[in-house]
Amino acid sequence: MTRKSVDGTVADAYLALLADRGIDYFFGNAGTDFAPIIEAFAKAAALGTPTPKPMLVPHENLAIHMALGYYAVSGRPQVVMVHVNVGTANALNGLINAAKGNLPVLFTSGRTPYTEYGNLAGQRTREVHWPQEMRDQGALAREVVKWDYELRNAETLETVVDRALNIAMSEPRGPIYLTLPREPLATGIEGFAYDSPSRHATPTVPYPDPVAIDQAAAMLAKAENPLIITATLGTDPSVVPGFAALVDRFAIPVVQRKARCLCLPSDHPMHLGYDSDPHLETADVIVVAGCDVPWIPAVKAPGPDCRVIHLGPDPIYGTYPVRGYTADLAITGSFSATIPALAEALAAHEGTARPRIDSRRKRIAGHWQTLRDGWRAALERAKGAGSIHPLWISHCIEQVRSEDDIVVIESPLAQSQLHFTRPGTMLSGGAGGGLGYGLGMALGAQLAARDRKVICTQGDGAYMYGNPVPAHYVAMAEQLPLLTVVFNNEQWSAVKRNTRAMYPDGYAAKSNREPLTFFEPGIAYEHAVMVAGGHGERVADPAELPKALERAMTVIETEKRQALLNVVCSA
Repeated sequence: MTRKSVDGTVADAYLALLADRGIDYFFGNAGTDFAPIIEAFAKAAALGTPTPKPMLVPHENLAIHMALGYYAVSGRPQVVMVHVNVGTANALNGLINAAKGNLPVLFTSGRTPYTEYGNLAGQRTREVHWPQEMRDQGALAREVVKWDYELRNAETLETVVDRALNIAMSEPRGPIYLTLPREPLATGIEGFAYDSPSRHATPTVPYPDPVAIDQAAAMLAKAENPLIITATLGTDPSVVPGFAALVDRFAIPVVQRKARCLCLPSDHPMHLGYDSDPHLETADVIVVAGCDVPWIPAVKAPGPDCRVIHLGPDPIYGTYPVRGYTADLAITGSFSATIPALAEALAAHEGTARPRIDSRRKRIAGHWQTLRDGWRAALERAKGAGSIHPLWISHCIEQVRSEDDIVVIESPLAQSQLHFTRPGTMLSGGAGGGLGYGLGMALGAQLAARDRKVICTQGDGAYMYGNPVPAHYVAMAEQLPLLTVVFNNEQWSAVKRNTRAMYPDGYAAKSNREPLTFFEPGIAYEHAVMVAGGHGERVADPAELPKALERAMTVIETEKRQALLNVVCSA
C-alpha cells in the first residue's frame, strides 16, 4: 500500500485523486463556481502534477453524452462538471439516458456558495450567487441517479470520491451526482494523504443462483421453439463470443430488439433480426436477456402457455414504476457470469435435447434465409425509388465502412443493411428517450478510440437536439474527425407514426401533414459543420450518395477533419 499526499487546496487534492483513480477526462461546462477547479488545473499544469485532462464542452447535454460514449468504448467512467442548478438542468436529458441505459458517469456540479459574510475562501462574490441558490439542489437529479451527495470538507474527500466510483460501477451501473460548493473546494490543506491504489473496492459482479440456472436450462432443453430477446447483452463486448457459441450450439434463435449495442454478429446463423413480434406466437420459452421492453403487450404478446425467463443485473428493472411482463423465472446476475453458467447447465441436457436441437436448426436456417432475402428485396425496391430512402443510405454507409469502424445510431438507419461482426462497433443511446445523444456519444467514442473511424448517424430532429455547433466545435478543438450523416426527412417521423397509429382515420392522418411534426424544408445542415472548419455536403440524388460518402471518408481519413452529409431522404 502506498500513501500519497497533496498540499494546496481541496480542489488540488480532488483533481489529483481523480487522476489516481483512473479518470482520463474532465468534461467541463464552467460557471462562477469553477474558480477553485480552474486554479487547480492551472497549478497542476505549471507544476507537472497529474490530473484528468480538462476539456471545455460548450453545452451540458453534449458533455454528459461524451462521457457516456467514452465509457461505452473504453469501459471507464469519466467526470462531467457543470454549473450549479442551471447546468444540472441542462444536463438532465443525458442523465436520464445514463440512468435508463445503466451507463456510469461521475456527474458533478458546483453548488452556489452559501457564505455571505466573513473571510471564508470561496464565499459569495457575484450577484448571481443569491438567485441561483436552491434549498435542495440534489433533488433535481435524485429521481434518476443511484446516489447523490455534497462534498463538505477535506476530511471526507477520499471517501466521497471512492464511494461515487464504487456506486456508479456496481451492478446495475449508472450515474451518480456530487455537488461541490466553492467553500470546501477553496479550503487550504497541508499534507492531505490518500491511499494509492484505492482501498475502497468496487463490489464484484453478481453471480446467478445455480439452482435457478439449472431450472432455466431444463426449461430451454425441453422447449421446441425457444427464443432469446436482447438489447444490451453486448454492453460488455467480452460476453458476445460466449453468447454466440451458446446459441449456435443449442440452436436458440435471437432477436436484437431496439438494440443499444451489438449482441450477436449480423451473419450469425441464429440471428433472426430486430423484430420479436413474428416469433412471439410460436415461442414456448422466451429468455429476455437485458431488454426492458421485449414486446408491446397492447400490440402483440406471447401465448398464455409460453414460459418467460428474465436475465440481467436487474432482471425486473426495479427502477421502472410499472413493468408487468410475465416472469416465470427471474435470475439476477452479470451476463459475464450468467452466460457461461447457462452454457454449462445446458450441456448436461444436450444429449436428450439433440433431436429438438437438430430439427430446430433446420427450421431456423430457412427463417434466416427468408429474412435476408426480404432485406435484399426491400433494398432493391428502395434503390428504384426516385428519392433517397433510408435503406439506401444504410446500404451506402455499409459500403464505405470497415468492420472495425464504430457506428452510432440516432437515426432511421436500417441495421438489416449493415454487416456488424465485431462487438463494440455499434452504439445507440437514448435509453431514457432523451434525444440529442448521438453527436456527444460519437465524439466520446472517437476520443476513446482515436485509431478507429466513427460514423454518427442522425435524424434531422435528433441532430438539432444534439447541440450541433458545440459538437462541431469540440470535434475541431480536440481533433476528432467524426463523420456525421444526417437523415433529413424534414419531419418528426416517430411522432407522425404514433399519431397515425392511435388515430388511423383521424383528422391528422387525413391532413397528410400532421401539426407539430413537419419542419420547413431547406435547412442547410451542412453549413453547421463548416463554421468549425469541417467538410459539408448536401445530397439529394440517390446516385450521388456513394460518391459523397467516399469524399467524406477521404476527408476524415487523410485530412483528419470532420465531415457532415445532409442527406435529403424520403421517410
